[in-house]
Amino acid sequence: MRLKLYRGSWYGVWREGGETKRLALRTHDRAVAERRLLDKQRQPSGETIADFARTYLKSKESARSHESMEFCWANLEGHFGHLRPDQVTPETCKQYAQKRKVKPGTIIKDLGFLRTALKDTDAKFWLPPTPPPRDTYMTRAEFQRLLEATSLPHLRLFLVLALTTGGRTGALLDLTWDRVDFRKGQIRLSNGLVGGKGRATVPMNQAAREALEDAYKGRESEWVIEWAGRQVGSIKRGFREAVSRAGLRKEITPHVLRHTAAVWMIEDGASITEVAQYLGHSDTRTTYRVYARHSPDHLQKAAAALDWRRE
Repeated sequence: MRLKLYRGSWYGVWREGGETKRLALRTHDRAVAERRLLDKQRQPSGETIADFARTYLKSKESARSHESMEFCWANLEGHFGHLRPDQVTPETCKQYAQKRKVKPGTIIKDLGFLRTALKDTDAKFWLPPTPPPRDTYMTRAEFQRLLEATSLPHLRLFLVLALTTGGRTGALLDLTWDRVDFRKGQIRLSNGLVGGKGRATVPMNQAAREALEDAYKGRESEWVIEWAGRQVGSIKRGFREAVSRAGLRKEITPHVLRHTAAVWMIEDGASITEVAQYLGHSDTRTTYRVYARHSPDHLQKAAAALDWRRE
């Protein structure tokens, strides 16, 4: 086995059965790569997937999504942990999906984590087809009912900000007052950490400003959404109870407010580019795929071309 630099990272490279094989040493430093290569050569062959997963998780300890990745691995470990990467096949992936008995989106998330952790190994993956975009969103009347059914100040503030910023739940619960700029009228959802999903800086509309100014007067901590001077860790229970009191559909979750914000903007004539920026999407194709059909002009020109009565 010899060292080779590939796209800025070092690999151990060798020939086996007429094919070139690579082993990721997960470093940009040649000296570190040499030590790791020597360690690999001293170890018995057959490093398990558990070894790869733990190494990958350790390298991502500072990422915002680290807790989510740990949850994925907790689900995967019993099925894959004892295997070697070359023993991961489309069949073992399908068996995992059958065993888990959860929605395709969850399987995609789990196996997506594993595929990243086993990058540049001999593992071969199967993932279920991507499910169609969720189409659950609220009407203005439904949102008003939800607000009226909410008595807890921190939950009410969350509802207003979730709709007016289109932010994800985690971004809003992480929001601190130093990122709320009343002078510029902006809310910066990003906390500056690398990794995780995009968080935008969005304008503060009048509804958001009024709710934030009221909360700022009574603040007891650095957190915008707080309870008794502490950061709120979860709003799921309070949200669920408010949905029930309002007599709304059970499928309305906190994340539905993000979808609702996007649908309302599109229906009111905002462009796909604007909505993508508002939601923090790095690729407008994602925004188009999920929300374009809500535009009043979507496919109207194409439909008009099919009217045979036109002159």
